[in-house]
Amino acid sequence: MISKEDVNQLEPFQARSIIEQLRKGSVPIDYVPLFTVGRQNWLTFIEDDLEHYIGKGGSKVRFISGDYGDGKTHFMSVIKHLAMEKGFAVSFVVLTREVPIHKFETVYQTIVSQLQGNFKGTGIRNMLEEWLQNLALPPIQGQKDEAQKDRVALTDEFRNIPGMDINFANALAALINNRFAPLPHEEEEKRDADREVLFHWFEGGKVTKRELKPFCVYEFLNKANSKQFMNSLILFLHHIGHNGLILLLDEMETVMGQSTSIRNAAYENVRLLIDNSESSQYLHIFFSIIPDILMSEKGFKSYDALWSRVRSIGESGKLNYRGVLVNIHQTPLKTDELVDLGRCLRTIHGISYRWDPMDLVSDELMEKICTNQKRMGVISEVRLFIKQLIHILDMVEQGQTPEDMDMGKQIIETKREMDAEKIEQLQPSWDT
Repeated sequence: MISKEDVNQLEPFQARSIIEQLRKGSVPIDYVPLFTVGRQNWLTFIEDDLEHYIGKGGSKVRFISGDYGDGKTHFMSVIKHLAMEKGFAVSFVVLTREVPIHKFETVYQTIVSQLQGNFKGTGIRNMLEEWLQNLALPPIQGQKDEAQKDRVALTDEFRNIPGMDINFANALAALINNRFAPLPHEEEEKRDADREVLFHWFEGGKVTKRELKPFCVYEFLNKANSKQFMNSLILFLHHIGHNGLILLLDEMETVMGQSTSIRNAAYENVRLLIDNSESSQYLHIFFSIIPDILMSEKGFKSYDALWSRVRSIGESGKLNYRGVLVNIHQTPLKTDELVDLGRCLRTIHGISYRWDPMDLVSDELMEKICTNQKRMGVISEVRLFIKQLIHILDMVEQGQTPEDMDMGKQIIETKREMDAEKIEQLQPSWDT
C-alpha cells in the first residue's frame, strides 16, 4: 500500500485511475492513505477502542454522520485500513439496489463475500481455503490413528468454543474431513461436490436439508438464526488469529427513499444488528448515515423498536469522541488540511497527465476555493473541494489560466451537480 510520502512513485496509469474515480465522486479505496487528512481525534478514539476494547472481547455500534460529500465513505475506508493494520477482519458493505438492508440474508451474504483479513483475496471461501491449506502442516491427513485423533481433537475444539453454533462447528469439521480424510473409494468428483455444498452454506447460500444431512448440519441461514451465524463467524475469525470483526455498512440513508413497509423491514434489521452486537464479542459495527436519518420523520424515529434504542444518539449536540455518534459534519476539515489534501491531488494529477501543475495551481488558489466554500457555508463538503480542484487542474492543463476562470460560478455549478447526484441517490426505485 503506497503512503502519502511515496505518492511520487505512482505510475501514470495508477494516478489516472485515482483521478477518474474522484471525478465520478467515488473513493479510490486502495489509495485511501494518500487522502487521509484531519479527523485525527475521531481516529485516535476509534483506534483506542479497537486495541483496548473490541480486541479484548468488547462489542460496539457507531454511527458515522455526515451530509452528502462530507467524506463518510472515505472515513470508513480509513477505518478499514486502520482495523486491518490492527489485525481485525473487515467487511465493507455498500447498501445498494443489489444489497438492500431490508433483506438480511442478502446483507449477510455480502458481508461474508466482502470479508478481508489475514488471508489472501476477499471472501469467506478464500479464508476457509487458506485455513485448510495451513492445516496441512500438522499431522491430520490420512486414516492413521494419530491423524484421526488430531482431527477429532480439532473438531471438538470448535464445538467447545462457548457460543459456537453446533451447525457451524459441524460444517467446519466436515470441511476438514472432506479435505484430509476422504472415504475409501470416494471419487474426487463427489468430494468436490460436497466441498462446494459446504462453501455455499458458509456463504449463506441456499442448500437443501438433504445435501446438508451427511455433514450433521441441519440449518441454513435465515433471519431467526442470523445472530448465531454471525457470532459463530466472529468466534471462528478470532480462533484463527483475528482480533475480531469490523463491519462497515455504508449509505444507510438510501432507506429513507423507500416505501414504509420496506423501510420498516430495513430498520428492523438495523435493530437486529444492534441487539446482536450487545451480546457479541470482538465486534464493531459502523453505519454511515446522514443527519436526516436521526431527525426526519422517515428516519429511525418512524420505527419505535429501533428508535427506543437510538433516540439518545447525539442528543446533547456536543462532541463526544467516545460516543456512539461520529459526527464528521460537525468537525469539518480545516483550510490547511484541505490544502494539504489539494497538494496531494495536484501531484497525482501531474503524474496522471504528465505535466507540472505546481506553479500554475498554487496553494493560494486552493485557499481561495476554501474561502468560497466557507462563504457559502459548505466548507465541510470535501467532495465539493475535490471536484472543483480536479476541474481547475483539468482546465489549466488544457491551457486556461486560473485568472480566466470564474471561481464563484464554478462552485455553484459543481454544487448543483452534486445536489442532483444526492437527489438521485436518495430516491432509489427498487422498492416500487
